[in-house]
Amino acid sequence: MTELPITAVLADVDGTLVTQEKLLSERAITAVGHLREQGIEFAVTSGRPPRGMSMLIEPLALTTPISAFNGGLIVRPDMSVLEQKTLPEAVVAPAIELLSAAGLDVWLYSGADWLVRDPKAPHVDRESSTVRFEPTVVQSFEGVKEVAKIVGISDDRGSVAAATEAAREKFGDEVSAAQSQPYYLDITHPRANKGEVVGYLATHLGIPANQIATIGDMPNDVLMFARSGLSIAMGNASPEVQRAARRVTASNEQEGFAKAMERFVLRRSKPG
Repeated sequence: MTELPITAVLADVDGTLVTQEKLLSERAITAVGHLREQGIEFAVTSGRPPRGMSMLIEPLALTTPISAFNGGLIVRPDMSVLEQKTLPEAVVAPAIELLSAAGLDVWLYSGADWLVRDPKAPHVDRESSTVRFEPTVVQSFEGVKEVAKIVGISDDRGSVAAATEAAREKFGDEVSAAQSQPYYLDITHPRANKGEVVGYLATHLGIPANQIATIGDMPNDVLMFARSGLSIAMGNASPEVQRAARRVTASNEQEGFAKAMERFVLRRSKPG
């Protein structure tokens, strides 16, 4: 059976496109350049805020929409907004309460602001280094409007997994609740998920979704796997995430992104 051509690639960022030290390798940059040479568009999606992906724009020469907050906020490379999906206002306070009761620290993202109550809480320093800007410290989240994402954070991975299921059970179709890292639970608008990003990108580029390749490493990437023509899981992904993909590559510490582009996309796209 003849395989459909791949005309675009949509990549997760953390655990996929960048190393554990949050760096782009030269081989990854070169692979994206080779995609472009073959007429294949390249786009990124992440639970990060838009500013947290700005460091990718120049080295990867990004021209496609950047899907932040798992698709909750889609911006152009100049950071102007294309589309925004915020959480229903009635959900925000109960979601914060649910996460806090589960023993998770809570962050809020509203517009360009990253809000925290405790700057010394786990992963705040690490996140600041990753996204390259500091959070705004607030005494309370009361009155915050247009919340794009609520994050629950804990190094107790069982508590994060349990809170994920609790949020899905309590809020149902009112939210999308998924783990972007084993220690992060992201709560976003129900249509702010990476499956919806595939559909948005297909419409934006004017191509069928089955001509898009997706690559990622976490449970929140599985929805984009299901919507795309070629899905690739990273070697550092869990067995469950790997089983959801059509192909598996090496880990992000072993040039897994670049190897996947070379083996599964660029080779497939060569004529003859």
